[in-house]
Amino acid sequence: MNKMVINHLEKLFVTNDSATMLRELEVEHPVARILVMAGNMQEQEIGDGTNLVIIFGGALLAQASELLHAGLSVPEVVSGFERACEKALELLPTLVSYSLNDERDKAEVARLLSPVLGSKQPGNESLLSKLVALACVSVLTSSGHFNVENICITKILGSSLGESDVVQGLVFKRDVETTVRAVTDAKIAIFSCPIDLANTETKGTVLLSSAAELKAFSHGEESHLDTTFSDLAAAGANVLVSGGKVSDMAIHFANKKGLMVVRLNSKWDLRRLCKAVGATALPMLTIPSPEQLGHCANVSATEIGETQVVMFKQGPNKGAISTILLRGSTENLLDDVERALDDAINTYKVLLKDKRLLPGAGATEMELARELESFGEVRMSCVIWKGLFRQKRF
Repeated sequence: MNKMVINHLEKLFVTNDSATMLRELEVEHPVARILVMAGNMQEQEIGDGTNLVIIFGGALLAQASELLHAGLSVPEVVSGFERACEKALELLPTLVSYSLNDERDKAEVARLLSPVLGSKQPGNESLLSKLVALACVSVLTSSGHFNVENICITKILGSSLGESDVVQGLVFKRDVETTVRAVTDAKIAIFSCPIDLANTETKGTVLLSSAAELKAFSHGEESHLDTTFSDLAAAGANVLVSGGKVSDMAIHFANKKGLMVVRLNSKWDLRRLCKAVGATALPMLTIPSPEQLGHCANVSATEIGETQVVMFKQGPNKGAISTILLRGSTENLLDDVERALDDAINTYKVLLKDKRLLPGAGATEMELARELESFGEVRMSCVIWKGLFRQKRF
């Protein structure tokens, strides 16, 4: 049931996720755009169920068309839909088939998330549900607070889906800048600025009259950087993270002092890393205080499937952020699995708000349709009898 969608940028999507189709298609019909808006709101609020919203909305419009052609007015149709909605909300609690007992039980959570993933990745639901359950439970706080943003998904091309894993911490697809490739018990200093000599606010001209003056000028820059890295090492920092460029001279002194330097171009990645390791991002290349340093059990640079990655690993049950490391043979497969995992993660968020579950595979919808049809017939009979009494025909 996958569909092939090519958006306006000529990018190819092969998916059965309706949210992706609606997002990439250019819908112009005004009524269809309303359905698209409803699907987008469902995606933002719940994170899943967009298929149901679109299909159900289309069915309501089709039924409304028949009722209007039968002679009913628009207010009457709207009133009927609203009454049916109220009745459906009354019936839903009576159809509950199961309730989540322990939101920290990985086996139970995986069993409940398996149907969500089975509808999008049939055959892989057992593997993927265990990964999602492990990632979700590990970032659930002691107070029961859960944030979807605390789970990252990193896609690495190569191997099979069975090689996917969960890392307690963050994984970035890039290499380190220095020769130091692994640090245990890392103290992390994070800078949102480049690791280089500070530039002056205004342009200036330096007049040099001899080679000795040029040598003294360059030596002053070197000694300043040397002092800075010595102070960073003395403060306890052994991993530096930069939000900008890292100069060759800075790399030289970092290697000299045995410091690891990682460059992250994304401000979003910097914020996530600060949250994961408990660090404060510094806007200037200054010496951080002990409170501003982050801590991580292990930072290492390795190669996975010909892709260089840097891992910030925390100890078990100590990470504020978890990363699902996805492996796959094609980019389209990885993108589709990522969308399925995102739906499952949002389903866990909804389970924490309301632990009740309904029968799936359309069973709940069919039972509601049967009950509402019976309810509608009774209401119609009452209306007919009232009309006969008013007209004194009975």
